[in-house]
Formats: sequence, structure tokens, C-alpha cells
Amino acid sequence: MGHPIVITSGNGRVGILSAAQVLRAGGSALGAVEAGIRAVELNADDHSVGLGGLPNLLGEVELDAGIMDGRTRAVGAVAAVRGFLHPISIARQVMERLPHVLLAGAGAERFAQEIGAERRELLTPEAERIWSVRLSEALGMDPDQVRRQPALAELVCRVLDDRPLHPHAGVQGGGTVDYLALDGRGDLAVGVSTSGLAWKYPGRVGDSPLAGAGYYADNRYGAAGCTGTGELAIRAGTARSAVFCLQMGYDLERAGRTAVADLASLTSLTGNGMSVLLLDPQGRAMGFSNSSQESYWSMTPEMEEPEEHPRVMVPMN
Repeated sequence: MGHPIVITSGNGRVGILSAAQVLRAGGSALGAVEAGIRAVELNADDHSVGLGGLPNLLGEVELDAGIMDGRTRAVGAVAAVRGFLHPISIARQVMERLPHVLLAGAGAERFAQEIGAERRELLTPEAERIWSVRLSEALGMDPDQVRRQPALAELVCRVLDDRPLHPHAGVQGGGTVDYLALDGRGDLAVGVSTSGLAWKYPGRVGDSPLAGAGYYADNRYGAAGCTGTGELAIRAGTARSAVFCLQMGYDLERAGRTAVADLASLTSLTGNGMSVLLLDPQGRAMGFSNSSQESYWSMTPEMEEPEEHPRVMVPMN
């Protein structure tokens, strides 16, 4: 059995102390993952997760989240949720209370209300300003003009074309958050939360709530979490691919490199960037990226502060 540990993407730094405290108190990997992600969902400075997330083309913040238990491979997920602060907690309740894996849209919101999930207006003034500026720059329209359009498909393509994946340069954050944990009982868990691709077509769902694409956990072999271009991870089953490589006997580095390299032949209007975190049953962790010199954080219950680690760069060609 490995030593308890929690790891997270770069923007997860704000929640890792909370996650580690759960492990320190003898709590579960699921509890650590949920606690860490809840802190990120509250961070209004991170414009791609929870409160302050950048909206879809119509100015609506739609949240996705998923969580997986490595012991049972049980999954809970929600997609396109509006008006609720903590989609990761709603996702966990889907896993624990329902005979389902994934709820979306109005059904997910009905369930959130039923369980007493916290409501919140998610579109902050700063996120609204960024959205309005993008509409003006890319479309020459103001928000009211866009909302009156009978067809949005062409507008989505125009607003996404020839732009960075995260146009809010200078804004801290800018990436879907993932958390992976190993607890004192040897159980693995992984969770992911996001406000999704900025300016997306309403109802677009990425990889974050989809087990096997954006996340996967299996106590026998390891856990994986993805951040980046969700359409690619869905098409390649990136998280499951990485864990399957561990199942086949690959070490962490070979497994991560293989899963990320598998994306090289795919293209997408929304970019080709992908980052993956891997955690094995012994508590060994590694991070990978094909797009930038990103880092990730790790923390064990005995540590007072987390450690930052570079990700392994996986060339696109």
C-alpha cells in the first residue's frame, strides 16, 4: 500500500491544503478530492472553474464535473449545470444517491435543488466584461445582438477561430482543475471540475464529466486526470488510455507519454493542448503536457506546504 498523497493541476494550488487536511484526519481519497476542488470552484480569479468561469456564447456559465472511486469504479458526474456553486459535490451525490452515472442540464439542476446544493450567480462582473470584449473583437456585436441571433453555429466558429485557448491573458488560472488522491486505506480517487470552453455553443460538454475521457481511477493500476482540449480527450479516451497502459505494465512515464502522444494525429478548432496527471497505487505521481511548460502540485499529510513539479513535455510530432 502506498503512502497517502494528493496531486493537482497548477490552478489547484488554492485547494491542496484543504485536500491534504482530509487525508491528515484519516479521511477518504474521495473526500480529499472533493474538498480540494470545492476551494477552486470558489476562486473567482480562475476563469475556467466554478464561480467566475467564462460563459458560453450567450453569457451563461455552464459547469461540468465528474468524480470516480478507484475501489469500486463508481462514477458520478454532472454537465451543463447553471446556477449552482459546487458541481463536484453534486457529482458525488449522483454517485452515492442515484442508480445513474451522469445527469445533464435541467435534470442535473433539479437534482441539485433536491439535495439542497448551494445556489449562486456564477457570472462575475470581470468574466462578463471579458465575454463582452470578446464578442466585440471577434463578431463586432454586443451581448444583446448575439442573444437575438436565430443561429449560433457560425458565430461560435468565428469567436473560437484564431484565438488562444484561454484569451484572458494575464488572468490567473485558466485551466480545468483535476485532483487525484491516494488515502490511508489504499483507495484512489479522481475528480475534475470546469466551466468548460469559453464562448462555447450552449450545452457543449467536454471531457471533464466523462469517465474514461477526462478522468479514470482503478485501485489496481492507478488514476488519471486530464485538463486541456476536451474534444480530443473524448475522441481518444485519454484518461482510460493512460490507466490501461499502467494495467499493461508500463511505468508512469511510459504510460503518460503514450496516452498524450496518441493525440498527436488529432486536430481541433479549439486547440490541441492536453495535460495529464497520473498517480499509481504506491503513491508515485507524474504530470505530462504537450503544449506548455506547465507544472503540478503534490502534498502528503505530513507536509506543511505543497511541492511544485514540472510536467514531462510530450512533443506533438
